[in-house]
Amino acid sequence: MGVFAFEDENTSPVAPAKLFKALTKDGDVIIPKVIEPIQSVETVEGNGGPGTVKKITAVKDGKEGYVLHKIDAIDEANLTYDYSIVGGVGLDESLEKITIESKLLPGPDGGSIGKIKVKFYTKGDVLPDNVRDEAKFRGVGLFKAVEGYILANPDY
Repeated sequence: MGVFAFEDENTSPVAPAKLFKALTKDGDVIIPKVIEPIQSVETVEGNGGPGTVKKITAVKDGKEGYVLHKIDAIDEANLTYDYSIVGGVGLDESLEKITIESKLLPGPDGGSIGKIKVKFYTKGDVLPDNVRDEAKFRGVGLFKAVEGYILANPDY
């Protein structure tokens, strides 16, 4: 098994606390509205805190699939949210799991800086470039889609 990591950073004009709430607390409702392939986010185990497992169902290329999203840690006061993708048919067959550590910090002009650390735990010793690139693309897309939702709904 190999472990491959990368870090990324994105900025947003949305205040950190508001963006955190939309991405975490309200994400189960917002994300299916803003990411077209995602059909649903449902809790299958837990109460929303660490250890909670959510099933995220999506349609890709006409086929329905899902991933299992496990909350590892959530800290509202420090705006950190750590989770893992631990299974499901949507997890690439080369992977055991993916872990993501995310933190929102104050950014310029009242906005946010989102920082993430992603680790891919592979079944073999290689991480295919397309798997890493697709995960990064999806992560940035999710961040920007939720940001767009907040900007389009100023009363949120």
